[in-house]
Amino acid sequence: MRIGELARRSGVSERSLRYYEQQGLLSAERTPGGHRAYGEWAVDRVVRIQTLYAAGLNSRTIARLLPCMRDADGGPNERADGKLLEELLAERDRIDRVMADLARSREVLDEAIDTATTGLGSRPGPATGRSPHPGPATD
Repeated sequence: MRIGELARRSGVSERSLRYYEQQGLLSAERTPGGHRAYGEWAVDRVVRIQTLYAAGLNSRTIARLLPCMRDADGGPNERADGKLLEELLAERDRIDRVMADLARSREVLDEAIDTATTGLGSRPGPATGRSPHPGPATD
């Protein structure tokens, strides 16, 4: 398939696909006319690249990881090594720390919202649409 079809089927711009190729994340055959030609496998590969970027990995790490993954299902293959595993575990730990920081930030924000809405009486808060301090249950 040509680059435009791969872009359409994967939801990624042609520019991004060219970048992936420059970074060694994606490869294409060339037609006699010099156009890129991708196999069906490329759709899964591009989706996997997008997923890995979304997970916070950089292109260098993705380039090392992709050869260790099967294109069809993303499972590991025989190329996975201990150093790569260490890097992936470190990245997961980094993501866990970011998530914990975001959870703490949300708690602080919730407290600020509760404080702000307390001064407004029992009106629902603008961000949540719920009363910050529900009253006793009534039957």
